[in-house]
Amino acid sequence: MIIDAHTHIFPRAIREQRERFFPSEPDFRLLYQSSDARIAGAGEIIHTMDDQGIDKSVVFGFPWKDPDVFKMHNDYILNAVSRFPERLLGFGCFDALHPDAPNEAQRCVEAGLIGIGELAFYRSGIDTPVLDRLEPVMSILLEKRLPVLIHVNEPVGHVYPGKAPIVLAGIEALLKRFPHNTIILAHWGGGIFFYHLLRKEMKSHLKNVYYDTAASPYLYDPGVYRIALEILGDDRILFGSDYPLLTPKRYFPEMKTAGITEDKYRNIIGLNAERLLCLTAATDITDGQ
Repeated sequence: MIIDAHTHIFPRAIREQRERFFPSEPDFRLLYQSSDARIAGAGEIIHTMDDQGIDKSVVFGFPWKDPDVFKMHNDYILNAVSRFPERLLGFGCFDALHPDAPNEAQRCVEAGLIGIGELAFYRSGIDTPVLDRLEPVMSILLEKRLPVLIHVNEPVGHVYPGKAPIVLAGIEALLKRFPHNTIILAHWGGGIFFYHLLRKEMKSHLKNVYYDTAASPYLYDPGVYRIALEILGDDRILFGSDYPLLTPKRYFPEMKTAGITEDKYRNIIGLNAERLLCLTAATDITDGQ
């Protein structure tokens, strides 16, 4: 089974009139003001999945600041999952700093969504005030034993839309603050997976952390797969395309080029996500504390 663990879909109202949301949503404008920035709906992702051999996709929206918009978008995700229950798995998404974020997280998981994300902090980065505001959402997810997907990015290199002012110390602070939550770090975790090699502290902070491959062809040489596997093993990496930014077919040749064995390849493209999101009992996806 092939599972794409990182995709975005949008309701028709946003797909057809994205500019209407720009004035009140600067982060959305930052990422989607270009006409080249694709926006897709549920029907389109199903078509792409059929075309490219994807069995299931984890779908979510955008961390809107306006509660009416993030509730509307999460309702769309719920509807999409109900329309395609064998193909789509839904996460709830919102501005985690909004006062209503805990209530929305509770609403989403009670309605049947199986995680929260992709939460992002495009302007603030990850600092103590952000972690304080994130605490109630993380408490709900810990109680429900559900994962959270956090947008992080590499703190060096070229600038691009959506690259947040995130430093490795901020990612470390997130993991230290919520050591028992199951956390998926997007985009290879901004490179923090390298620090699994440290002898002290970091291994315990990283024990409930997964990494997705979203946007990898834009960001990293294919050798990142070989190096990450050497450091992490093959049970922490989740294939995620960041569709519709990229389609799944962009990833598979790079994985093959990296010389991944067939067993490790199958874990990355589906079995890890299957265990985390689909078949494994909830008590198995945290350290049980």
